[in-house]
Amino acid sequence: MIDIYRFFQKSLWFCFSCAILVGGVVAGEQRPPETVSQVDLDRYLGTWYELERLPNRFQDQCIGNVTAEYRRLENGDIEVINRCLDKDGMLDEARGVGRVVDTASNAKLEVSFISLFGWHLFWGDYWIMDLSNDYTYAVIGTPNRKYAWVLSRTVSLAPELKAQIQQVLIKNGYDPNEFVSTPQSVPL
Repeated sequence: MIDIYRFFQKSLWFCFSCAILVGGVVAGEQRPPETVSQVDLDRYLGTWYELERLPNRFQDQCIGNVTAEYRRLENGDIEVINRCLDKDGMLDEARGVGRVVDTASNAKLEVSFISLFGWHLFWGDYWIMDLSNDYTYAVIGTPNRKYAWVLSRTVSLAPELKAQIQQVLIKNGYDPNEFVSTPQSVPL
């Protein structure tokens, strides 16, 4: 009789421990970043200056003067032209295409810079987490939080806007201390 009691006691303890572990894993998962409620893509088009970014391997060659230019294509997609000054003092350019994946808000897009026979491969998320009312700055991120950028229509932002952007990043699960500043006055 005692063996059955100990068996049930150990079984209950094991189930309780598993429930706590599973609950801890689920509780530790972060919700996806929040995006803005609405983006007017026509106002979003044009040239943006990158002011900060999370370091990433596909921009390792960039030492400054990073820009992103967005243009509407005839089919409704967006042409993406990213440029930067590379370590050799040369202009580096990557061309791709973006498409809206959340048509209710236009705040969730995907971009691809790899094309094979006209077919774009390897789409990456591009979520607009913050956007000023006058479309002068934007904060871009991804659901996995591996990538993020702070973009502006000008080469700098006022300190109070930088503080506001840091709060947006923190709210969305990013550590602002991991971001690197992008010099925008590197001579060509």
